[in-house]
Amino acid sequence: MLSAMKRVVGSRSRGVLAAVALVAIGVASTGAAQSPAGEPATAGAPPSLRVISQSQYRQIVADLFGPDISITGRFEPGQRPANGRLLAIGTSTAGISAAGFEQYEAIARGVTAQVVDAKHREALLPCQVAEPSAFDAACAGQIVNKYGPLLYRRALRSGEAASLVATAKATHGRLGDFYSAMAATMTAMMVQPDFLLRGERIEADPAGGVRLDGYAKASRLSFLLTNAAPDGELLRAAGAGELNTPAGLTRQVDRLMASPRLEQGVRAFFADMLAFEQFDQVQKDATIYPDYSARVAADAQEQTMRTIVDHVLVQKADYRDLFTTRKTFLTRALGGVYLLPVASRNGWEATEYPADSGRSGILTDISFLALWSHPGRSSPTIRGKMLGEIFLCRTVPPPPGDVDFTLANNLSDPKLKTARQRLNAHVVTPSCKGCHQQMDPMGLPFETFDSIGAFRTAENGAPIDTSGQLGNRSFADAAGLGQAMHDNPAVPNCLADNLYRYGVGRNFTPSETALRDYLRTDFQASGYKVTSLLRTIALSKAFYAVTRPDAAPTRTASLTRAEAH
Repeated sequence: MLSAMKRVVGSRSRGVLAAVALVAIGVASTGAAQSPAGEPATAGAPPSLRVISQSQYRQIVADLFGPDISITGRFEPGQRPANGRLLAIGTSTAGISAAGFEQYEAIARGVTAQVVDAKHREALLPCQVAEPSAFDAACAGQIVNKYGPLLYRRALRSGEAASLVATAKATHGRLGDFYSAMAATMTAMMVQPDFLLRGERIEADPAGGVRLDGYAKASRLSFLLTNAAPDGELLRAAGAGELNTPAGLTRQVDRLMASPRLEQGVRAFFADMLAFEQFDQVQKDATIYPDYSARVAADAQEQTMRTIVDHVLVQKADYRDLFTTRKTFLTRALGGVYLLPVASRNGWEATEYPADSGRSGILTDISFLALWSHPGRSSPTIRGKMLGEIFLCRTVPPPPGDVDFTLANNLSDPKLKTARQRLNAHVVTPSCKGCHQQMDPMGLPFETFDSIGAFRTAENGAPIDTSGQLGNRSFADAAGLGQAMHDNPAVPNCLADNLYRYGVGRNFTPSETALRDYLRTDFQASGYKVTSLLRTIALSKAFYAVTRPDAAPTRTASLTRAEAH
């Protein structure tokens, strides 16, 4: 019984999003004055239209209905743009295919069926009915008014609640059961553009130009800090106009940053930056690596995430120390790969890598080493390339189409036993040398770790040379690389750039060059504390700055399916 949706042909052939109106009032923004804290003025960018990510969808369901509501179904994979790398940027250009929309509908049906079932309805619904065979408009109204604003991330508009109640009543006439009718109505709400898309509305700015309305500001803030929709208090503040005042915005930023929900926001950002979703495609040769399993892969990601959360949120330590710290967390499954004892049969233990383990910092975690390797062998080139892209914000072009990889892939040549020897023979080709000189010196120090991240000292019986170079700095091993990363100013600069780009869902605009320098300098002044950088971004004028939609080419978006049932 899903409500009708407009068919609008989108610009992407693979399927597109439902149209969201962006209301522009007033004249083009003339730019904000420089703030007292020294933030440079920026012109902003047109309001965005973004698909909520899989992790955001899951988090919203958990926040609204509880963590025991299971989500079954397949989400379409996110897209990492070549220019920007982050999935968060890809949500601004991605589409929803017809098949993808059907999956959203199926997932929503599964969620809402649980919300209204006998096990959950008493806790999740604001009212109950004695006779489900009779339609109760008052109770339906309470349900719609409770979940409508939270799902749509804004106050319900005039007549919107009444329309949803009328839809529920019509559905009850066909199904004859109140709870089934409400499940169908909530399913319809969960496939509306207002839920699946983060469409931003703008309004006239009393100071001149345009600005995001309060609810759009609330969404930007909440998704940045918690990776989820605004809660009731933030929606209240948005509706009251409090987010348009420095004091009101500061209260909400401080409240969210003091909340346990901040951890889920930090986790989401680093999972995006580290490309952990790509573990779904990782395969290892079970004959060569019998210790690798789905459990190890999952625990490896959680190990790194626990290290990051403890470091940046609990300890509030220098971000750069993540590349040198030996503190970590292990399960027994991971201990088998790391060859470290773990007393607990189940659960996690805080520990440290031994000084002689060859490990130092998150770059020597299985999560990095196993993700960026081949199924049956390590790859200094891939590891070096991804280290540069993820942590230094470098871009390495793809190899030419006519490159001969025979030497690099020849594992049987008795004269080329190690990866270093094979790469040295391979990169004599002029078309390969330039890029490999960027990647290989950063990846070769990891060669004491095999394809799944287990430690070794030799390859094919030959000792491994782990020396490497980062810029003009040379080092002897992976620990030395970690220290070089710690000391390289490009590392924290890349983090600052990524966090802002993640929050706004786009790359920096030409007007934000000074802002980028400001954020980098502020991050440095804080002692490279990620929480300080988050707060600076969340309180900045630039984070909410917008121009009229007609100030740049407008992206058209649509859903390919107009209505269901």
